[in-house]
Amino acid sequence: MPGRVLLTYHPAYTGRGFSPLPRAWERYGTARQFFTACGFDPLLSEFRQEAASLDALLTVHDPDHLDRLQAADHRGRGTLDGTSTPAWRGVWQRARVAVGGSLACVDAIATGGAAHAFNPGGGLHHAHHDRTSGFCPLNDVVIAVRHAQQHYGWRRIAIIDIDGHHGDGTQELLYGEDVLTVSLHRYDGRFFPGSGHYDELGWGTGLGSKVNVPLPRGTSDATYRHVFDALVPPLVQAYRPQAIILQFGVDGHHQDAMVRLGLTLRTFAHIARSVHRLAHRLCDGRLVVVGGGGYNPIVVARCWATLLLTLLEAPAVVRAKATALIGPDDPPGAHGLAAGGADRLIAAVQTRAFPFYNLRAPPLTTLVEAPKPIPPTAPGAS
Repeated sequence: MPGRVLLTYHPAYTGRGFSPLPRAWERYGTARQFFTACGFDPLLSEFRQEAASLDALLTVHDPDHLDRLQAADHRGRGTLDGTSTPAWRGVWQRARVAVGGSLACVDAIATGGAAHAFNPGGGLHHAHHDRTSGFCPLNDVVIAVRHAQQHYGWRRIAIIDIDGHHGDGTQELLYGEDVLTVSLHRYDGRFFPGSGHYDELGWGTGLGSKVNVPLPRGTSDATYRHVFDALVPPLVQAYRPQAIILQFGVDGHHQDAMVRLGLTLRTFAHIARSVHRLAHRLCDGRLVVVGGGGYNPIVVARCWATLLLTLLEAPAVVRAKATALIGPDDPPGAHGLAAGGADRLIAAVQTRAFPFYNLRAPPLTTLVEAPKPIPPTAPGAS
């Protein structure tokens, strides 16, 4: 549906960010300029969102946590989580703006204002009910789920999280609910946040709705796409969502030093096309995309432009111009899982998750064991 893509973008995005890495703060301005250079502006509907209300935040977060965030903002120094997420004057408003962008995206796809909506400032999936973690003060993903449930009556919402780090806060907040979350992430039991083993399946009415795909450092394009295709489309189709939220963290790119997966633009384009097709096939195109991780501004801009090429269904002239600007992306000498290991990982996840959706699972003899979680020292693990 060309022209029916909403971009929520606020001037605050070009200022200070939540990480202690100043270069990473440049990604929003760099990406926005790159979108213009690609010729996307006539095809996008840009919207400057309002900051999320206190009532919206309270649907997910403990009041004491919100009080601590405001006190840290007033103090203007130290950290929000005792370790790595800085406190600074303005961080409270900046966090509320990020959440407001995701709420505006939900409103747009729910009311027909857009088929798809993208909030580059969202995807803060490490924030928990009562604490900041991993550069995430507030969990806009789950606040958006609550907004969709309470204002539009949606009960079946699928979250696909491709960030290189496991979305531990999102999982914890929804662990007992039938909200499908499928997360593909680097995992060895120690890598932050330390959660995301495939035995973490949810509980109560949420049992089986939490699907984790733990990947080793250096996972290649071909392996990642093989695993993604074997797991994500079948699960999402069986779940039959009313809307999809895609956490499009791109820190798994091979040029991003934070995660060290071995992915290229080809994989991010493949994911965008796959999820876009699922949204149109299953829920009238209702797709919200939030930004997530990514700490190399040029890489982030190229990955996000690749996403928008798909969502916009850009005409040939724009596609040619954007493709030339995005440029090639030669894969590194990635390692990680060999073909047999990938198949055994797929079997391990299928055996645990597929029966909940009446999907065929392989026999137990094909399983491979991923390392069990080891309690990490970093905050944010569930």
